[in-house]
Order: sequence, then structure tokens, then C-alpha cells
Amino acid sequence: MIANKTVDRALLREDMIKELTQNIFPYWMNKMVDEEYGGFQGRRDGYDNLDQRADKGIILNTRILWTFSHAARIFSNAPDARRYRAIADHAYAYICRYFVDTKNGGVYWMVDYDGNPVSTKKQVYAQAFAIYALSEYFLATKSKEALEKAIHIFNLIEQYSFDKKYNGYLEAFDKDWNLLEDLRLSDKDANEKKTMNTHLHVLEAYTNLYRCWKDLFLEKQLRNLIDIFIDKIINEQHHFQLFFDEQWNVKSRVISFGHDIEGSWLLQEAAEVLEDNERIELTRKIALLMVDVTLREGLDTDYGIMNEQHGDGSLDRDKHWWPQAEGLVGLINAWQLSADPTYLEHTDRLWNFIKQSLIDSKNGEWFWRVNSKGEVIWSEDKAGPWKCPYHNGRALMELMQRLA
Repeated sequence: MIANKTVDRALLREDMIKELTQNIFPYWMNKMVDEEYGGFQGRRDGYDNLDQRADKGIILNTRILWTFSHAARIFSNAPDARRYRAIADHAYAYICRYFVDTKNGGVYWMVDYDGNPVSTKKQVYAQAFAIYALSEYFLATKSKEALEKAIHIFNLIEQYSFDKKYNGYLEAFDKDWNLLEDLRLSDKDANEKKTMNTHLHVLEAYTNLYRCWKDLFLEKQLRNLIDIFIDKIINEQHHFQLFFDEQWNVKSRVISFGHDIEGSWLLQEAAEVLEDNERIELTRKIALLMVDVTLREGLDTDYGIMNEQHGDGSLDRDKHWWPQAEGLVGLINAWQLSADPTYLEHTDRLWNFIKQSLIDSKNGEWFWRVNSKGEVIWSEDKAGPWKCPYHNGRALMELMQRLA
């Protein structure tokens, strides 16, 4: 554990608001809008060089939509609120025009720089992010069209992806909703029918949709998702298991510290949005256990959160941007639950690590990752299909509200 210190919560909050409004948001508003072809630029490399002809991914675009919809809501009285809303409107219009499959429903995985589909697969992970973003846009704008689109995708997931025999959600389909042989979300993933990652983001999406739409079937499926995590995904050591076959046999021994601490608060949030007292009590206990095991096993000597533990027990000590961001929320949530100042101290130290190692004070945004020596890995994108304003933007907006 760390030595006791007094954390100035007001100063910490002010620091995070400054990072949001003067670094993260301006980067995406000023550098990533595609004025020529519409939507947003598909990629900037690690040196911040723009790839003007890069493909445009649905994950990038839905995460931009969620981030700026949420910003428009919580900064509603700020000078830049209209700009945040304008970016959200821009993202919504582009997704509806180019990513939505008007024939078969759902959203495509990738379009080219000019908006032509280049990958029409229906990854359930991506459908979940569409629901998450569209429901947030509804909360910001009261757009009935956006909510209807979110509900439509929810129904498609339940129709095609939900496994009525073994429970849970299958991973990926072609444009006509036929199950694919290659189910992987990315090249580094195992080709298995069920994953923790997809279930986590379906949980997150259904939670946000339930904020907008108190449907009884949605309520049932969200409660079921919480139970899937408790019964099948979380192991006895309080880690998430990552990959499963159709019958929920575990197919990986890798530990993802970032997903553990991210899931710790998302699982609790789902129970609280449902107002399910039994599951609230249980997920609060789980949240503290998962944060504690992350601190014991995944926190490095520089106070950054390591990437993962491999199946053989060896550690990947690189510090990717997103586990650090999710770590901030998991830690502040643990502090709120327990009133233990140690979690607040860890939050402060992790934030200092982020400021010293990951924030790009020259070009804006955060670097993708640094190695165990704190050296930036320049070969990783600054912005792209996976590098979006969602993890760090959401984390700082969460802390802004939780520290108020």
C-alpha cells in the first residue's frame, strides 16, 4: 500500500476538467473532423500524422458520438456546449448515412474514407456500441429517431445473437445475420463463440438503453447479463475470464487488468440503473474485490496499471492508455463505496502517472501506450479504429461528477 497523503479533491477535479476541455475535446473537434469527405478522419499515427485515406471504423464513430453526446449533457451550461452538441450531431448524421444497414439492420464494421462499405460484418461488440451511443444521443437531444434506432438494434441482437440454449451472446455475423466462422474482434483475440469483452459492452449498452426505455424484456435481459458475469465470467480470484466456447467452457488463462477494473464499476452501474437491491449489494462487494486484486497484482511500481498477465503467469508491463483511464473510475468508485482514503490516494497517483507519461502536451490527446520504462511506443496510433475519446473522455467526465 502507499503512504497516507491528503488529496485535494477540488484541485484534482479542476485538473481533470482542464484536461477534458483544453486537450481531449479540442483534439477531436479541431483535428479529426473530415471536412472533405464527411464524418471523422479514420486515423492519425503515433506521431500525429494524418492518414487522409484511412478507412473509418464504427467503433471510432460510435465512441465519438457517445463522448460528445455525454459532454453536451453534462457541460450543458459551459461556453463550448453548443460545439459539443454540433460534433454529436455530425457523428449521428454520418453513422446513420454510412454505417447503418438499411436493408438488414444493424451497423457495418468499416467504411472507406468516402463512406463506401469495406467490411459489412455485424460484430455484436459494434452493435452494442451503436446502442450505447444512440441512447446517449437520445439523452442529450431527445431524438425519438435515435432511440428507435437503438431499440431496433437491441431487438436484432436478441433475435440473432442471444443463445437461447446455453445463454449469452454469440460474437459475429455477416451482413445477412448468418454466424461467421471467424468470430474474432481483432487479430489478437481467440476465435471463440463467446467473450467477456462483448458481454461487457452489451451490458454497458443495455444499461444506457434502460435509462431511456423502461422495457420489461430489456430489464430481464440486463438482469440476466449481470448474472452471467457473476455465474460464468468472474472466477474465484475475482478476475474476468476472457474467452469461452458455446457452452461456457473457459478457453483462456490471460488476465486483463484494464477489463477487470473497468468491469468492476460497469457491473455495479447496471444493477443500480435497474434499482435491483439484491444485485446492487452483490455487485458493490464484487467491485471492491476486483479493484483490490487489480491493485495487488496489476499495479506497477510507477503506479500505472499493467496491461495483462499472460497464461504462463508472465506480465506485460506496458501501460496502455485505456486501463489507466478505467482505473481512475474503478478507484474513485471504490473510494465512494468504502470511504477508504487509500483508494483516493491511488486515484491521485494514477492521475499523476497519466500526466507524466501518457498525455501528449505537444500534439494533444494521450499516447496509446508506454513501456515499463515509461518510453512512448510511437508505432501505435494516436487516433484510429480503436483509439478514440471514449475511455479517457468518459473517465474524466465520471470523476468530474463523482468528485463534485
